[in-house]
Amino acid sequence: MSLDLERPLRNPDLDSPPLMTKRARWLVVLGFLLPGSAQLLAGNRKLGRVGLSATIILIVALLAALGGLLFARVATLSFFTNSFVLLALQILLIAYAVLWLVLGLNTLKLTRLSRVHRGWKLPIAMLAIILTLVPVTGAAWAASTINAGRVLLSGLFSGAPAVEPVDGRYNILLLGTDAGADREGMRPDSISLVSVDAKTGQSVIVGIPRELANAPFPEDSPMYELHPNGFGVAPNTYGEWGGCEVGRCILNGLFAETEYYYPELYPNAVSQGSSPGIEATKDAVTGATGLEVQFYVLVNMDAFESLINALGGITIDVKERLPIGGDEYGNNVEGWIEPGLQGMDGYAAQWYARSRYGSAAGDYSRMERQRELQAAILAQMNPSNVLLRFQDVAAAGTELVETDIPESMLGRFVDLAAKAREHTPLNVELVPPAVDPEDPDFATIWQLVADGVTAASEAGSQE
Repeated sequence: MSLDLERPLRNPDLDSPPLMTKRARWLVVLGFLLPGSAQLLAGNRKLGRVGLSATIILIVALLAALGGLLFARVATLSFFTNSFVLLALQILLIAYAVLWLVLGLNTLKLTRLSRVHRGWKLPIAMLAIILTLVPVTGAAWAASTINAGRVLLSGLFSGAPAVEPVDGRYNILLLGTDAGADREGMRPDSISLVSVDAKTGQSVIVGIPRELANAPFPEDSPMYELHPNGFGVAPNTYGEWGGCEVGRCILNGLFAETEYYYPELYPNAVSQGSSPGIEATKDAVTGATGLEVQFYVLVNMDAFESLINALGGITIDVKERLPIGGDEYGNNVEGWIEPGLQGMDGYAAQWYARSRYGSAAGDYSRMERQRELQAAILAQMNPSNVLLRFQDVAAAGTELVETDIPESMLGRFVDLAAKAREHTPLNVELVPPAVDPEDPDFATIWQLVADGVTAASEAGSQE
């Protein structure tokens, strides 16, 4: 029986076109479904064993990864967001693609097309080529995508150790700026604190006015000795009348105050992926809100355009007509963003977030629009869309974001991001009439933030 099974494949009747045609079809299909099997049955057994072993290892690895995602999600995500693991995975994918190509071409040779029925020669040849090149092309694309991700991770995230949440939450300072990567003269245009429940992913987004005055510093902050009663509040190191180096002692001036006049207060900031100005801002937001800021994400608003274009645009429900360009008197307006549900490319979306004029609430409306834009971008960053456009998104990400989030925590945050998509973020806006940015009552601010966290926690437990 075994000889009868082997004879048509390894030692076929070359003078029987029907048999050779059937044999060729079987070899091509078997070679695709289980690479190496065609060689074991009809060709070089050593090459077949190599191909089959590599295929089995790949299948086991995929099953292990799937099992890890199901039963040890955070650990698995952490493993696959390590840049060294990604490099090894990229090399293995390329090696397997080369092996698949060798096996596919060898399988085509084993079919002995010259002996196949005339009407089947071209279909079998085309099928063999397609079933060889499509997986090879897919593997090459996957390797290229992994490389883009590896470059993004190694260039964006630090190598610091992971930290635990504070009171069950991760608190991340989100700064939006037009200053670019060199940060020269940077004054954040938007300041938000994102507080995420470490278990459920339910988040609170605290919108903080950039002109918030008198921000207090925690007692363990290096800035506390200079401004013990709040940023610029008398008495301080400047004397009984108070003050600061940058003139207006407001929150978005704190970066320049520390970066250019007191960088020595944060000697380890740069080595930790941050800067003295950002660290001082983190301390001030901690003091102002009562939530300990652990990380920052600096978003270059100029790069929003390339990211949004990379994602294929976004959709926003526009509440009021807004000018593109122009000044406070309505001069030199290039166009308008009309009310209603609007699909926007990067250019229009950037002006939606940036426009300073045309809103009744002025800068506070601008703050709200910027957070709407951030939410719209997150909505577009679903797995299928990001995977489809990953290389463009990764390229835009290197221009868009700076952060001190450690690479070792990416697994946790990727898992949290997936959970967060199941919830609606709760917004807390520290704006009039609840808060007067020029003369804020920080006890009221602390209570507003605490109430927001409590409401989010209750919502997260109910959803």
